[in-house]
Amino acid sequence: MNIRKTELEGVVVIEPEVFGDARGYFFESYSQRRFDEAVRPVRFVQDNESFSRYGVLRGLHFQKGRYAQSKLVRVVRGRILDVAVDIRRGSPTFGRHVAVELSGENRLQLFIPRGFAHGFAVLSDEALFQYKCDNSYAPEQEGAIAWNDPSLAIDWRLPAEAVILSEKDRRHPLLAEADELFDYNTDYYA
Repeated sequence: MNIRKTELEGVVVIEPEVFGDARGYFFESYSQRRFDEAVRPVRFVQDNESFSRYGVLRGLHFQKGRYAQSKLVRVVRGRILDVAVDIRRGSPTFGRHVAVELSGENRLQLFIPRGFAHGFAVLSDEALFQYKCDNSYAPEQEGAIAWNDPSLAIDWRLPAEAVILSEKDRRHPLLAEADELFDYNTDYYA
């Protein structure tokens, strides 16, 4: 696999090595040993899958404190714009984001470490999205920031009238108003 660093510390794009022939293709979508060596040691404990239609935007979500999660995300079918936002107060890149197009065709994966908010927008007619988490979901520890916070300046590559949100995702605070974020000097993996 090929690891590409992004401008946000710890957020990386993973490109698998794909072996193809007349029968089709094969690639290793995840190897604990290779991931630990190339990215960071993480023990994933939960796999999730979501199906969404064009215009669905999910985010920007995170889990608080000791319930913080790293995510390894990929698209099996369709095309999305995946976004990670640095929400570690004191970080030199606080409030900045990385946006990567993930698709069934490019087979790229994005690793989002603890301390970042995450979201995605569906750019194709439909998308099948899979992700691994290194901590169990704790609904009482959910955190989020507004997907359309002007200070983040995220281009979701969707017209505003096409965006489809859950009721919950309509009510998230702006980054400047979020009460519980992360601290850059705290190791959330300890």
